[in-house]
Amino acid sequence: MNADSPAPSQALSPGARRPSIAVVATGGTIAGAGTGGDGAPSAAYQSAVVSADALLRGVPALNRLAALRAEQLFQIDSADFTDEHLLQLARRVAALCAQDDVDGVVVTHGTDTMEESAYFLHLTVPTHKPIVLTGAMRPGTAPAADGPANLLHAVAVAAHPSSAGRGVLVVMNEQIHSGRDVAKVHSMRLDAFASPHGALGLVLEGQPRWYRAVVRPHTAASEFDIRQITGALPLVGVVAGHGNMRAEIFEAWVAAGARAIVHAGFGGGTVPDYLKALLPALQRRGVQVVRAARVGDGPVIRNANFDDDAAGSVVVDDQSPQRARLLAALSLARGDDAAAMQQVFWRY
Repeated sequence: MNADSPAPSQALSPGARRPSIAVVATGGTIAGAGTGGDGAPSAAYQSAVVSADALLRGVPALNRLAALRAEQLFQIDSADFTDEHLLQLARRVAALCAQDDVDGVVVTHGTDTMEESAYFLHLTVPTHKPIVLTGAMRPGTAPAADGPANLLHAVAVAAHPSSAGRGVLVVMNEQIHSGRDVAKVHSMRLDAFASPHGALGLVLEGQPRWYRAVVRPHTAASEFDIRQITGALPLVGVVAGHGNMRAEIFEAWVAAGARAIVHAGFGGGTVPDYLKALLPALQRRGVQVVRAARVGDGPVIRNANFDDDAAGSVVVDDQSPQRARLLAALSLARGDDAAAMQQVFWRY
């Protein structure tokens, strides 16, 4: 039976060495606390106030799964994540994974930008060791808070040998998602995270059970090694498609120094007629245009509705606009031209 079969995973035998898991805390709702007193709505809270050590103390069962070490890298709302935070997080996770005494890494993270951080780590951390992100939809002081269970399941997945080599994972609500695919799809519910191609597996009876694997390059097989990224990421903007769009928004990104702009178009990346002259003009000015779709699922087809060959633009495969921003920045960071960037989007 292979590693991707849905057979139950094996528990640690008595006396076996517990895996060593590093927990990197960055803040978010999982580190939040209510501000309205007992019985207050779960949305009335302050994020990023509970320390990494306190998070671990709140889930005593963690110690049966792994030998844990915690560190507080950031203490912020994930809405405040910048590219500088992403680079710092990736470098720290890569350094931990390079240590012989670390078997896996769990990152606690706010849910608003968790999918972006997961994707960036998925592309840039060169390791086969498990890297698992988790968070919470409710603060720890809320009735039926989900953070403790999510943290317990994240450590269980990171500590299990079957999780190695699967890329960066996101564990939420007893589901295991790939960092390549997962997205936050609901503002409030506990099952707020989903993947268009389905979850990789589930956490059942405290252990991972796998049903599929990711075939696109990632982590140790990725060409975007965080150790080779020495400076800031090139600035890439995103312009959301909507009725009555304005060319001035694109120009504002150019004025800010953007080296690429992701056009999050309608449907399959559709460009309205009144912008069809603008996009190739941006290309001629040295600003790469990437066509994506705002709908959240499905690929963008090159030269459909828009002459990408004539304009020199790039299309995503099925990467969301927020993922397209990151992948375009990584491609630009090593000097890729439009043709090379197009191959990157098809490959990843």
